[in-house]
Amino acid sequence: MKRDSRLSGVLHCLLHMAELRRPATSDWLALAMKTNPVVIRRVMAGLRDAGFVASAKGHGGGWVLSCSPEDITLLDIHQAVGAPELLALGHRQESPGCVVEQAVNSALEQSYRDAEALLIERLGSVTLAALSRDLHQRLAQTGRSIHEGSHDV
Repeated sequence: MKRDSRLSGVLHCLLHMAELRRPATSDWLALAMKTNPVVIRRVMAGLRDAGFVASAKGHGGGWVLSCSPEDITLLDIHQAVGAPELLALGHRQESPGCVVEQAVNSALEQSYRDAEALLIERLGSVTLAALSRDLHQRLAQTGRSIHEGSHDV
């Protein structure tokens, strides 16, 4: 099963945007993310609808954060990108009348719900600002810096 990496990708974009001193164009973000600008615009539209980013057209335009990184949690972003399934695990449903399958599915279902609840709780406790602080600590440890227009981090 293919993993859904939208949350990871959009957080990557948002961290870049938080560091820029100017709007980030879809083309610039697409280059940084090694994807197509249309993909960036599609993802950013959900963030714009949720009020996390804004866009301006024309020369000097692009995407900017429209609220403080302290006010945005990973759960907020997860929901803004359509709340994709958090767990790729599932259970068999080929023989719903089979009592063995029912027992297995019952045990797994509760475990899956518990794991998802824990993950949602964690996503709700981490802000974009916390990710930015972690990024800066990592940069300091490696002696590297973020250069505007570069994705050499």
